[in-house]
Formats: sequence, C-alpha cells, structure tokens
Amino acid sequence: MLLNSTAQLKDRTWLLLLGLAALLLCCIDLNGVPLRDWDEGTVAQVAKEISRGETWSAWLHPQLWGRPYLNKPPLLHSLIAVAYQNFGVQTWTARLPGAILTATSVPMLYLLGREIFPARLAAVMGASVYLVWLPVIRHGRLAMLDGAVVCFFISLLWLLRRSQRQPTAYLGVGACFAGMCLTKGILGALLLTVALLWLLWDAPKELRSPYLWSGLILGSVPVIGWYALQWHYYGEQFINVTLFNQNLSRVWESIDNHQGPPWYYLLELLKYGWPWLIFWPTGLWLTWRSRDESWAKLVLVWTVIYLLIISVMRTKLPWYIFPIYPAMALAVGVALSVAWNIHRHWSGRRLT
Repeated sequence: MLLNSTAQLKDRTWLLLLGLAALLLCCIDLNGVPLRDWDEGTVAQVAKEISRGETWSAWLHPQLWGRPYLNKPPLLHSLIAVAYQNFGVQTWTARLPGAILTATSVPMLYLLGREIFPARLAAVMGASVYLVWLPVIRHGRLAMLDGAVVCFFISLLWLLRRSQRQPTAYLGVGACFAGMCLTKGILGALLLTVALLWLLWDAPKELRSPYLWSGLILGSVPVIGWYALQWHYYGEQFINVTLFNQNLSRVWESIDNHQGPPWYYLLELLKYGWPWLIFWPTGLWLTWRSRDESWAKLVLVWTVIYLLIISVMRTKLPWYIFPIYPAMALAVGVALSVAWNIHRHWSGRRLT
C-alpha cells in the first residue's frame, strides 16, 4: 500500500510539473506576433463571426466573410468564439484555446507512457521531449486545429489502454473520437484507424468488447448529427465542398498547388526535428527489438501507418506531420531512458 501511495505521489508530481511547464511554454506571449495569413487568419475570422452571431445558427453553420464556411467542423472555432466573448477579440484570445489543448497533451502523453511503459523513466523522457520539441511548441501555440486534434488523440489512446482494466472508460474513447472529428473532419477517422490497428495487434480480444463499440457509437452520434445538419442546410454544396474538395480529394490531387515528393515530410523532419532527431533512429531500433511489447507496437503502428498515409497524399502541408510528433517523442524517450540507465551503471572501465 505504501509503495502504491508513493508511486501515485510521484505521478501527480510529474503531471503537475509537466502541465505547468507546458502551459508556460504554450501560453506565454501569445500576442507577440500577428496572426498568420490564410490559416490562422481564417480560423480567427470564422470564430469572430460565430461570436457575433445573433442566433444559435451562427454556431452550427459558421461563416467566413458572410459566406458559408465549409472547410472544417467548428469545434475549435467555437472555443475561440467563447474566448472572444469573455476576453475580447484579440490575437492572444484567438490562440489561447489551441495553446491550452496543446499544453494539455503533454501531461496526457505522460499518462499514456505510464500505461504502456514498464518503467516511469521512459514516460518522463518521452513527455519531456515532446514538451520541448520545437515544431510542437511553435505550431501548437497558433490558432490552428492540429494541437487540439493531437490532444484528443493522445487522450483516446490513454483511455483505450486504460479501458482494458476499466471497460467503462471506453465511453471516453467515443468522446475523444467525436472531438477529433468535430475539429478536423476525416483526420479523426484516420487517427481512430491507427488506434484500432494497434488494438488489433496488441489486444485483439478487446475488439469484441461491447463497451468499445458502444463508446464509439455514442461518440459518432454528435459527428453524424452535425454532418446531417450541414447536409440538410446546404444540400449538395456541403457534400461537394466539405467531403470531397476539402477532405477526400486531398488524397489524389493537390489543393491550392500544395504538393511535394513522397519524401516531403522526411525533409520537414530534417529541417525542424533537431536535436531530438539524433536519437530517433536509436529509438526506432530499440522499438523494433521490443516489438512484442505493447508500447513498441503502438509506436510502430503510429509512426509507420500515419507517415505512410500522409506521404502518399498528393496535398502536402507542413502541419500534416504534427500528429506523428508524440510517437517520435516516445521513441526518443526510450532511447534517452536506456542511455540514462547505461550512465547510471557505468563503472569507469566497463558496464556492470
């Protein structure tokens, strides 16, 4: 009992430290630079028009410069609109909801690591690496959708693992799935596929759990309801623009001339992945050697499947790679924890 209490105290301490550090890094000086054109500006303007709507229809059917906004579902836009209503329309209020969700993903990654790793050190290392990974801090602070989606996905994976001991947690899996889909549409289905493939490899019997499918069905209700309302309101225009032009067509054709070779995202990693990219090959090697372990299966499925899918897509945008950074951080955390343990047992002349 004393051992369990000590472990819980250490976990709470790490959660507090990681959470506070993430909030500091993600939320400090959000007003420092203007909103970026196109992406941040679009999200902020849609949220502004939602916040100034006189009826509930403005929240369900968002607009951009007075015209229907059919690009993405408006969950994060609505959170920004709430921030506008409470603190005013400013640059920092536009970025605040996304920054908070990005910060939340750091302690959530620690919780996920505690579920899948046999020792705390790898979870601490992985979450710490993710905390200070430059693209995460840079992009997660912006008024964009990716930090929120990744937060929901990490939470989904944590609940998916925890549900093997507490089946009722599968209801939370459905809620996270709804959050992903209502933030960035079809990307939620892709990330759910990654999670289910991990479950199929690691614990296939869980796929027969009625709790899992009940949770996913309940989580699908608000998603289906929102899409049905849009289809009823806009008709064929919604189908053509939202489902095809802004989602499915990105797979086989480039949107707005955003294209690149299949190795486009590897170049992105080479540009912005330092210094942790140095340890990633070692982390992947250790992961492959431990591929019978649950954590290794997750890192491999997450990394390979997601990187493969975004690499074959015709539309290439730098922030599409954002959801892979937590998996990379976990692999790097494994490499660093092994290096730390080697250092601790170094006798000066040989390894003990």
